[in-house]
Amino acid sequence: MSSQISKPPLLALVVLIVGAVLAACTQSGTNNPAGDSATTQPSTSPAPRTAFERDLQYIRNGQFAHVWIFSRQDGKPLDKDDAAYLRANAPQVVDWVTTDEGKRVIAGTNFDLAQGNLPQLRQRFVAEDYTGK
Repeated sequence: MSSQISKPPLLALVVLIVGAVLAACTQSGTNNPAGDSATTQPSTSPAPRTAFERDLQYIRNGQFAHVWIFSRQDGKPLDKDDAAYLRANAPQVVDWVTTDEGKRVIAGTNFDLAQGNLPQLRQRFVAEDYTGK
């Protein structure tokens, strides 16, 4: 007498085996030590040392055409009025990062602020052009 295995359990067993084989193949590809050299190579640029350098690198990674640093002329931290003034008078800035315990703000933009409101901004702030530095 031959024993018969019903089709649903047999089908479930086949699906389980095929799934396990596929999962094993997928996982073995991710553990390949000779994998893509772009993902295994360490970054060639040194790590920023200070909070300012880290924040500046963040803006540079945005690949903006122009980078500006603004700070108050009295050296005090920027307040809400200063932030509102900067945003209102430099609307072309895409990204703002406050740094140095709130004393400076880094601006990333693709617009040359020298062709815009830079003279007006310099009446209230110290403006440093970090483009290309």
